[in-house]
Amino acid sequence: MSQIERDAVASARVFLLALFVLGLVTLTSGLQAASQAPAKETLPGIVNFTRIDSNVAVGGAVSVEALPELKRRGFKAVINLRKASEANANVEAEGDAVRAAGMKYINLPFSASDPYDVAAPQVDLFLKAFADRSNWPVFAHSAQSHRPTGLLVIKRVLEDGWSVEKAYAAADAQVLSDGSDGAKGIRDFVAKYLKAHGK
Repeated sequence: MSQIERDAVASARVFLLALFVLGLVTLTSGLQAASQAPAKETLPGIVNFTRIDSNVAVGGAVSVEALPELKRRGFKAVINLRKASEANANVEAEGDAVRAAGMKYINLPFSASDPYDVAAPQVDLFLKAFADRSNWPVFAHSAQSHRPTGLLVIKRVLEDGWSVEKAYAAADAQVLSDGSDGAKGIRDFVAKYLKAHGK
């Protein structure tokens, strides 16, 4: 074999090795992204339970019977965005059950239809509760999951540095694209809140 042929074989080997490494990097990135994607799970007693990542889950209405399972799954805090005046909210009973299960209970009554000056401070408290790592893993819920999902859009944009488009795209993969009045209301509120914060 001549020197030219040996050089050609060596170049071909380097090229194939580079393709192999590129393929591994692409596969690893894809698997990593898939493992970080929000995952809907069936958790009896919780509407629309969705694991966002290892530290955050959101959902809708919760029965008190489901709370020990949240504790068993490692959750340390429950943030309830429902108002006591909502049908079947049972805010006090839920708080008692959360504490009895050994978790922290945070009730931040929030509605996107409230006047902005009433709703915005609740969002500030939500963001503060999320920033407190002693609450992680944290489960946040409302009636259908629109509110915590929308507030996570705000968190991702203002605190995590995500673009508005990326944050909404992740939310759309969950519940904010269902076309309901609740989804529309929270989308409108999120846009107003982000605009007030320069986004």
